[in-house]
Amino acid sequence: MNVLAFETSTEACSVALHTAGGTIERFELAPRRHAELALPWAQALLAEAGLARAQLDAIAVGRGPGAFTGVRLAIGIAQGIALALDVPVLPVSTLEVLALRAPASATHVLASIDARMGEVYAAAFAREGGQWRALDEERVLAPTAVVLPDDAAHWHGVGTGFAAAEGVLAQRLAAQLRGVDAQALPHAADVITLALPRLAAGQGMAAEKLEPAYLRNNVALTLEEQKAAKAQR
Repeated sequence: MNVLAFETSTEACSVALHTAGGTIERFELAPRRHAELALPWAQALLAEAGLARAQLDAIAVGRGPGAFTGVRLAIGIAQGIALALDVPVLPVSTLEVLALRAPASATHVLASIDARMGEVYAAAFAREGGQWRALDEERVLAPTAVVLPDDAAHWHGVGTGFAAAEGVLAQRLAAQLRGVDAQALPHAADVITLALPRLAAGQGMAAEKLEPAYLRNNVALTLEEQKAAKAQR
C-alpha cells in the first residue's frame, strides 16, 4: 500500500511516504515554514521512491491537537490530495502519534504538547498487543490539572508539554514517571505506523468527512486571561 502522510501540528514539519520498499521521511524543526515545505517535500519523496502521485492508495494525517495553523494546514493538504486522487484519508491523533516516541519498554505513556497560553494538550495511553489504547480523552488544560488515570502504573512522559510553564507537569508527576522526553515531537513516519493497519481494516474515510481536532475554540487569550494564566503558574 502506498501511503503519503503529513504531520504539522507542532513546530516540527514532517512528511513521510510508505511503499513496498519501506517508509521514508523528511522531518525538520521549521516554525512558520510548514506551508513552504510540506508539498515540496511530498513531491521529493515521491520522486525518490519513483512513484507517481496517481499511484497513492491513501493519505494519512496527524489531525491534531496542536497549533491551530499547523493542524489546519495538514488537514487542508491531506483533504486536497485525497479529493484530487479519489483515495481515502486516515486521520490519526497527534497525541497518539507522539506516544510512539516513548521507549519500546514503556507500557504506559502520557503524551503532552505545549498548547501555549498556560495550558497543555494531554492524553494517556497503555500498550496492549503492540498497539496503544487510549485511557482517557484528549484534553486541553493547565499542567497543574493533569491527573494520570492509573496511579499504580509506571509511566513515561513524552512531548513539549512537559517543558511548558517551566516544567510544572514533569515536576508534579515526577514520582509516577520513569522517564520524560520533553523534546519529543510527532513524526509523519509514526502517523504511517498507526495508519497502515487501520487502512487495511477499511477504516479510511472520504476526504470531505475529514475534520481537525483543535480542542480549543479560542486561539488567543485576552490580556486579563493572560494575566490570570501567569498568576496560576
